[in-house]
Amino acid sequence: MTDRVLALSELLKLETRVWGALVTGDSSSDAALLSEDFVGVYPDGFAGKDAHVGQLDGGGTVAQYKLSDVQIRYLGETASILIYRADYLRVGNHEWETMLVSSLWERRAGAWINTFSQDTPLTGETVV
Repeated sequence: MTDRVLALSELLKLETRVWGALVTGDSSSDAALLSEDFVGVYPDGFAGKDAHVGQLDGGGTVAQYKLSDVQIRYLGETASILIYRADYLRVGNHEWETMLVSSLWERRAGAWINTFSQDTPLTGETVV
């Protein structure tokens, strides 16, 4: 692994900043972490950067979250996929939800940026 490849701990810190923005409603932080050509694949369809950031127009959307079962796949020196389980509680809800997430981070212009995310709902399992 070279210094251009991001370690799992560092990539998880970046991903956690995205989740932190969802909790605080910090659209500026969210926008700074996503590429202009970001694509999200979600249960309700595709979303670009504007939609991801726009969900924070009314404030935070997530009250609490926990990331677990974290894995990384290195795709050369300039890209890595973070794969994990996200248990979270949406603002105003009382029941936890679970998604399995794959999040692509790429090194562009000397910085790591999130370019793609896919969230797959996990159903039929008790969230702890």
